[in-house]
Amino acid sequence: MASIYDLKPKFQALLRPLCAWLAARGVTANQVTVAAFALSVAHGAANYASAGGRVILLLLPFVLLIRMAMNAIDGMLAREFDQKSKLGAVLNELTDVLSDAALYLPFAIIAGVNASLVFAVVLGGVIAEMTGVIGVQIGASRRYDGPFGKSDRAVFFGAFAVVSAFGAQYGLWSNLLLTAAALLGALTIFNRARGALKEVADGHP
Repeated sequence: MASIYDLKPKFQALLRPLCAWLAARGVTANQVTVAAFALSVAHGAANYASAGGRVILLLLPFVLLIRMAMNAIDGMLAREFDQKSKLGAVLNELTDVLSDAALYLPFAIIAGVNASLVFAVVLGGVIAEMTGVIGVQIGASRRYDGPFGKSDRAVFFGAFAVVSAFGAQYGLWSNLLLTAAALLGALTIFNRARGALKEVADGHP
């Protein structure tokens, strides 16, 4: 199914000159990965401390865009500048799910937001990423099937934060959106598992 992840090649093309500039100055993929994680934790902590302060919520889309750019850059540094490593692979997968948790779980403490639904969306994202990695374990490729992958979750929570910052009262609308996000997360898990199994059955990654 379609996902914002499908736009990644065009996004990478825009970032390639910056990536080459960083590589020329000795910046490593792992350094970028850790920096993106630190940025996510810092914003999540600020969101938690302010319990959904307006300025912090309005900053979230920019933080998410920077994080997505850094995620793309670390991958290009690893692939295109011979920086692949086992440590990098571990850091990449772990910091992705930990960054999501740091950025999105603070929404659960905002007055009026259904905490259980926030937890469901975040947990669904963690399981979806784990399912994508399991594909490699069974002989398939790392799966990125949609419709609610990492980039899609970022757009969802970025928009959710902006609407919230401009005074929308939490209630029915927020519950419906979070429920839809949780269901899309479940569908993503199913699609990734099915895609991986189909790859193995067809005999090619």
